Amino acid sequence: MFTVDQQLRYARHVTLPGFGAEGQRRLMDSSVLIVGAGGLGSPAALYLAAAGVGRIGIVDDDVVDLTNLQRQILHRTADVGIAKTDSAQQTLTERNPEVEVVPMAARFDESNARALLRDYDLVLDAADNFPTRYLVNDAAVLEGCRVVHGSVYLYEGQVTVLDPPAGPCYRCLFPQPPAPGTVPSCAEAGVLGVLPGVIGVLQATEALKLLTGLGDPLVGRLLSYDALSMAFRTLQVKRRCDCALCGDTPSITEARAIDWQCDVGDPDILSLGAADYRTLREGAEPHVLLDVRETREIDAGYIEGCITIPLGELNARLSELGGQQDALIVCLCQAGIRSRKAADLLRRNGFRRVANLEGGYLAWLTNERQAHKGE
Repeated sequence: MFTVDQQLRYARHVTLPGFGAEGQRRLMDSSVLIVGAGGLGSPAALYLAAAGVGRIGIVDDDVVDLTNLQRQILHRTADVGIAKTDSAQQTLTERNPEVEVVPMAARFDESNARALLRDYDLVLDAADNFPTRYLVNDAAVLEGCRVVHGSVYLYEGQVTVLDPPAGPCYRCLFPQPPAPGTVPSCAEAGVLGVLPGVIGVLQATEALKLLTGLGDPLVGRLLSYDALSMAFRTLQVKRRCDCALCGDTPSITEARAIDWQCDVGDPDILSLGAADYRTLREGAEPHVLLDVRETREIDAGYIEGCITIPLGELNARLSELGGQQDALIVCLCQAGIRSRKAADLLRRNGFRRVANLEGGYLAWLTNERQAHKGE
């Protein structure tokens, strides 16, 4: 029997045809591990907690940043600077105190991946990087755990359920990750704030279906969503017999982190942190600040005194830096990726003293905000 509070809290579930008390009981007896407490993990965790999933584990090694709050609805302005897992636990417990929330402020890596999955019935892949996605997939296949995968990029997202051999694993869909530097992160490319909300809620929906046995989960199907056209498409996807992980003759037998390191480029390029660059400016050291962001980004804010040339135009406009071959040129973009490419380009064209502002304009803003708060 449910308590009075449980009967009231879950009344709309219990009255659903095909769901009833048995479906709710299954949720309350189930457990879900969410890898990532960011844009995707936030809405998924909120709805799973509201639905009454008995135990929700959340693994993330990051802290809340002001740039997160445009989309990561688990966290509040007051949470900036604290561990995302602690913020998540507080928010979810306030939402539903009957749910056990297990915060794990750690990186999901090859040292803990398989052990973490063994304690849960289902895993939600809400990671924001390729190494973690592949590791979640590999550990889950080796442990026989189903994965609800979600990802977002710009204005588009996708969801699928990874459950071999009934359907493909992540490596069946993407045998190899893209080359480092070819796919920008959300920090560099941007993401529509509501997009992870849509995809995260779809992930929660699939999780509830899998846990209760209701409906037709997205096994063998990839659901894609385009926010600009408000269009959904479903693609049929199949398990690959030659998959290195779940195929007929697998070569991957352990959950190992993939080697996916960004190209370090020219070793003579100086790396400057935001605090280092602030010191350089305060010391009035002569230099040129080159901002290679697009106009739409610069319109929102810039560092006074910069020269603005978008990265895609830089090669054709090098003459605008004429006479600066011996000057210190500090390259800047939104998050430090494009500026690294700009610095490499300058070095190849004879500029001798080149630096990259690591973390880009966002890191500069964060550092300035902290510095002004301390004054």
